[in-house]
Amino acid sequence: MRLPLYQVDAFTDRLFGGNPAAVVPLDAWLDDAVLQNIAAENNLSETAYLVDEGDSYALRWFTPASEVPLCGHATLASAHVVVNRLRPGAPAVRFTTRESGTLTVARTDSGYEMDFPAIAVDPVAVSDEIVQALGARPEALFDSHQMVAVFPAEADVRAMAPDMRALAALPRQAVIVTAPGDSVDFVSRMFAPAAGIPEDPVIGSAHCRLTPYWAGRLGRNPLRARQISRRGGDLTCTLAGDRVRIAGQAVLYLEGTIEV
Repeated sequence: MRLPLYQVDAFTDRLFGGNPAAVVPLDAWLDDAVLQNIAAENNLSETAYLVDEGDSYALRWFTPASEVPLCGHATLASAHVVVNRLRPGAPAVRFTTRESGTLTVARTDSGYEMDFPAIAVDPVAVSDEIVQALGARPEALFDSHQMVAVFPAEADVRAMAPDMRALAALPRQAVIVTAPGDSVDFVSRMFAPAAGIPEDPVIGSAHCRLTPYWAGRLGRNPLRARQISRRGGDLTCTLAGDRVRIAGQAVLYLEGTIEV
């Protein structure tokens, strides 16, 4: 079986920046084991699969190790493929998902804007395990099916060198570290070794959690955000009630065919 495959750098306006995602359009769903094997073979933080449903696309996301309920950068990458290859010129794309409802991505003058759910974070005690895993003590810790660790300054987040084995042993698959930014409103990094992703370069779903927190703390809306991984990525985040609008750009890197 021959399948089209695209690779897109998301949340960036230049190649080799942002977060690369694979996008594989399908005529119909394949067995989950095949989808997982393709994602593992791609060895990117996410591989997105699309099935055309007429007025929308069914969308699923897989890391090299597992399926995930929500992924921002691979949704942005999928929209970029749809409006540039599958439905050229379409002003917006609607995606239906299994666990995160309907997601829409609209073209803008500067790129794309995604409409995602806002995810509340609940304060929890800072444990010795999280301090040992991160190698630093956060000033606050939150839980939202992913851990969010808040630090005083951007320099703290840049210097983070966590123990990946210890992180993988934590109850949650991912830990987001964040702080006020020096030149933007806030910065972040995300580590998910338990999901097969030591560090995810730029992750939209993390900003579903970070946007409500920083909008409340800073009293600003919209917010300029930067994920300060090695590749780096830029996002504009707007809290709109129980939704978060996340804006960014994307660049096509690869277009080809895989055989399975």
